[in-house]
Formats: sequence, structure tokens, C-alpha cells
Amino acid sequence: MSTKPTSLPPQHQDQQPGLENEMHPQPEYIRPNYRGSGKLEGKVALITGGDSGIGRAVAVHFAREEADVAISYKAEEQADANETERLVQAEGRRCLHLPGDLRQADFCAAIVAKTVRELGQLNIVVSNAAEQFTSTNVAELPNEQFTDTFQVNFFPLVWVVKAALPHLHEGDSIIATSSINAYRGNQQLVDYSATKGAITAYIRSIAQQLAEKKIRANSVAPGPIWTPLIPASFPAEKVAEFGKDTTMKRPGQPSEVAPAYVFLASEDASYITGQAIHPNGGEVLNT
Repeated sequence: MSTKPTSLPPQHQDQQPGLENEMHPQPEYIRPNYRGSGKLEGKVALITGGDSGIGRAVAVHFAREEADVAISYKAEEQADANETERLVQAEGRRCLHLPGDLRQADFCAAIVAKTVRELGQLNIVVSNAAEQFTSTNVAELPNEQFTDTFQVNFFPLVWVVKAALPHLHEGDSIIATSSINAYRGNQQLVDYSATKGAITAYIRSIAQQLAEKKIRANSVAPGPIWTPLIPASFPAEKVAEFGKDTTMKRPGQPSEVAPAYVFLASEDASYITGQAIHPNGGEVLNT
């Protein structure tokens, strides 16, 4: 029987995209029985939004698979980033801090350059940072909000990939965090869903361009996962119902999503590109 929680206590955070250290219960970033097998030995990964949530889980899983990681995050999320660094170092790997504003193209290029300079190479790009805001009337959705959501969720993927490509070689990998909402939409998350649809189309397109270089590009499209973005996006009473409408009747944990990134980054996925993996609690989608 699953020991994963089927419900959550009501809670809310005012800051986007939220802080993991203020959540209760704390998300599970890796299962206690997860055993690394050197799938990413000698590789270096850059993870945007790597301080918490799915990003933290990916960083720790990559470290357990013997990769060094660089994590980008907003400066106000330093406490979460420090904890992720501690967890990565506990696996015997290096963790490079990259605080700053991903909405700036120059910063996106700089974090790629610093990763290569400090860690020696770059093999895996994980574009994961995101924000989301609820809106019940598209006619009243502020232009500034729509623009900002794309500046955080989509444009950094484009800018980081552009800067990373000169450093990527045969067998390397690009992985973006899409969403279940890219495939079914979400009436309260219009701008967020639009960015995730853009991410999915972008990944499918560049996968075709990069195939001749033997660089793979894929996405992971999670359903309701217990991350800081949830209490930062929804009112407390809605958080308490989060994930109950899935087939499995519960929210997922970051620990249940991160192994998909390990698979896509590793040689196990050598014949997979332009695809999406859907850890969503059982919803069947037209992918």
C-alpha cells in the first residue's frame, strides 16, 4: 500500500514560485530506496529552478547517478538552494550556485558559460523554472502577467538552449518541464498552460534539428505534483484538495517525477527524442 499522502493541510504562500522550507508536509525529493547505478557518471547538468520542487529532486537524483550539477534560482530562494547543495554534496558531487533573473537573456547565457567554466563541461540542460497565476476571466488577465509568465517559463528555455548548444555533443540531452496543462488546458491557468504548450512545441521542433548532431530533446509533463508552486499559486482551501481528482486520488511527489529526467538524460533513452513522459497520476492524454 502507498504511504504517499492522499490529502494536504490547507496552506498558502504569498511569494512566487514559493519556498520548499515553508511547506508542510515537506515534499519527498528522493525515495529512501532509490539506488544510483552510475547512469550519468562524469556528466554535468544545468538545472533552472533547481533549488526546490521538481528541480531539487532532479538535482539529487542526478547526483546519485554520479553527475555534477549547477542550479539556477531567484536570489530570495537562497535557503532552498543551500539545502539542495547540501543534498547534492551528500552524494559526493559538486553543486554550483547560479542565483539571478532568468528573464534576462544575458543571464541565461552567463549561467551556461559559468557552468562550463566552473564544472568543466555541459552535457544535460534541464529547463524547469516556472511560475503560475490563477485567473478566472481571460478578458481581465493583465497583459503584464501574461508577458511575465512567458518571460519566466518559456523564453529562458530558448535562451539557455541557444547558449548551451556550442557545448553539447553526441549523446547529450535537453529536457524541459512541460505540464499536463499543455495537453488539456486549464481554465484557471491560461497563461501558464500557454507557456507549457509552447515548450512542448519547441522541444518537438528542435529535436528534429538536433537529431543529426545526435543531441536529444525531450520533455516531462507532470500532473499535480507537491511543489512550492502549489501553495504559492492557490488559496489554502484548494491546496487541501490538490491532486484528489486524479485516477490515483492523490498528488504526486517530486521523487516520483525525477526518475523520468534520469531516464531521458541517460543512454537508456538513446532512441527517444521529441517525446514527452507523463507522470500525472493516471490521466490518459492525446500526446
